[in-house]
Amino acid sequence: MLLNLLDERKSTSYTTCSVQMYLSIIFSDAECLLLAVMAYDRYVAICNPLLYTVTMSRQLCKQLVAGVYAVGVVDSMINTCFIFRLSFCSSNIINHFFCDIPPLLALSCSDTHINEIVIFTFACCVIISSFVTVLLSYVYIISTILQIRSAKGRHKAFSTCTFRLTAVVLLFGTLLFMYLRPTSSYSMDTDKVASVFYTVVIPMLNPLIYSLRNKEVKDALRKTMNKFLSNS
Repeated sequence: MLLNLLDERKSTSYTTCSVQMYLSIIFSDAECLLLAVMAYDRYVAICNPLLYTVTMSRQLCKQLVAGVYAVGVVDSMINTCFIFRLSFCSSNIINHFFCDIPPLLALSCSDTHINEIVIFTFACCVIISSFVTVLLSYVYIISTILQIRSAKGRHKAFSTCTFRLTAVVLLFGTLLFMYLRPTSSYSMDTDKVASVFYTVVIPMLNPLIYSLRNKEVKDALRKTMNKFLSNS
């Protein structure tokens, strides 16, 4: 994608486009499902701390991560195969900054009804199920936080939850907007703006939300910077 943005001709081959779509679907699915897994992990840690090491064992974590990418691979393979079985007999100009499902459906001169059913089915299975899992986990987490007597402890917990929920709402909101609305309301310019959120904005926020707000990470970064400055 970055190479295409820098290229003056702004062209991509049929194979490159299909590979780009295949990989983007895998990692989009993985991000959604991993957010659900992380939310469940936080739920167990906060609501059942004494059972955390038993419930979230290393073996279970490995199985969850493997399952996340297995679902992504299956979803990506099916959607990519269904997209590239279509005929593209008119314009070959993709009005988007990468090969995504909606702009390619808009270019096709074939019947895309089956594709829309497949997209809707997998979007419901992956996006909505992940979103519901995240929301339910945070409902239980917030109800537990409200029982904390220390005002400082509540404030710290709420601060962390607010940032994470903001990222979750932005990510799932744009994905639901992209893949679960009728094609009759499709707008390429609007979709390009929405795509920027889940391909650029959310990944930029992730280090702030999950790393730089962590005390251990900040201390390690501070020590590294001090060591670098002292050596220079």
